[in-house]
Amino acid sequence: MMIAVTVTPPPTSLAEVRARIDAIDSDLVRLLARRQDLVRAAAAFKSDDQAVRAPDRVARVIASVRERASAEGLDPAVAEAVWRAMIGAFIELELAEHATNRD
Repeated sequence: MMIAVTVTPPPTSLAEVRARIDAIDSDLVRLLARRQDLVRAAAAFKSDDQAVRAPDRVARVIASVRERASAEGLDPAVAEAVWRAMIGAFIELELAEHATNRD
């Protein structure tokens, strides 16, 4: 099986760099919305705040992300920082949902 690889020419201006970043940001927002839907679905399966925080799961996710980042040419420290911020935000969302559902 052949996989088509698209080669994007390097940007020729700062405006083009920013446009490409904006396009990636749009993709990221769509993906984060999908992730949020799954986080909300997962909340229904968790019984308490400790299950939401799931430090062992967070550690496994971070380790996996660092490995995948390295393989893709992304600085693992950058990937870890981004994922920790994202996970933290989603944990707060999930905790708020748990609090609402308990009331």
